Amino acid sequence: MRDNEQVCHQHMKGKNVLIFGGLGFIGSNLAHRCLELGANVVIYDSLDPHSGGNLFNIEDIKRDVQLHFHDILDFDPLVHHITNQDIIINCAASTSHPFSMREPRTDLDVNSRGVVNILDAIKRFNKDVKFIHLGTSTQLGRLIYQPADENHPEFPTDIYSANKSVSEKYVLIYSKAYGIRATVLRLSNVFGPRATINSPEFTFNNYFVGLALENKSITVYGDGNQKRNTIYVEDAVEAIVQAGINDHGNGETFFAVGDEHHSVAQIAEATVKYIGSGKVIYIPWPMERKAIDIGDAVISNKKFKEIFHFALKYNLQTGLKKTAKYYKNCMEKYL
Repeated sequence: MRDNEQVCHQHMKGKNVLIFGGLGFIGSNLAHRCLELGANVVIYDSLDPHSGGNLFNIEDIKRDVQLHFHDILDFDPLVHHITNQDIIINCAASTSHPFSMREPRTDLDVNSRGVVNILDAIKRFNKDVKFIHLGTSTQLGRLIYQPADENHPEFPTDIYSANKSVSEKYVLIYSKAYGIRATVLRLSNVFGPRATINSPEFTFNNYFVGLALENKSITVYGDGNQKRNTIYVEDAVEAIVQAGINDHGNGETFFAVGDEHHSVAQIAEATVKYIGSGKVIYIPWPMERKAIDIGDAVISNKKFKEIFHFALKYNLQTGLKKTAKYYKNCMEKYL
């Protein structure tokens, strides 16, 4: 067993871990990993259709976890379940950028008010817990310098990203004002097994995977040259675990993102190549999408890697190969 694996087992074994949004993409992968490391896992999810939850995501572990169907907007059940937890990870969110523009009040409730509910419950009833909150790289908006780091100004271009930015600040305020051991991890274009791959409302590169699996055309706007940072879900989960088992990052924000940057066109072409079907077509930008596009998103993960001594295991090619293997055995559950 590798040294890092031993450390993870040592710190996670027997721990009580609560995952808000644990039926979703990242949350369900995190639940699998925490079980592997010997933790006792509680999943808390409302199966909000705008958040990408899927019961099949935990089909193979459903007897090994506690599952509770509640909404983070309901304070009383939240309080009941946060007590006696050692680590709480907030993966719950309304994650669609376009939906947030159509329904800003709904996005505000889930991505801001829900986070305040969690923080207030922790402050009042479990102040010693370790809390991890997931943010997004799109909080920055259009970059004014590259690679962007944690000191980059934030001018989000859609409601989802704006509310994620605000909720991050709530976490940092509660951490500093009340001594809560909280860390924010901003992720970028996470892809892999257990994602929502049948809708453009969610992460674009996972939707590309779904289109390729169905041997359909992947549509790229314009020339597709805008750069994006991608990270395979197993690497993202390992980053969350590392942040959860130590206090190096308390009261701080980190970009837990990939090492590589690819253009949207390159991601589309690689998806077709490694999924093994589909094709890429290029069309003009729709006006409503061009208005909120952020251009290149070149982001540094230097701070996270230095503080947590973290190394990624996957790149775009190896991640897509593992992704293809997973979905081809259960496509009907996701398409």
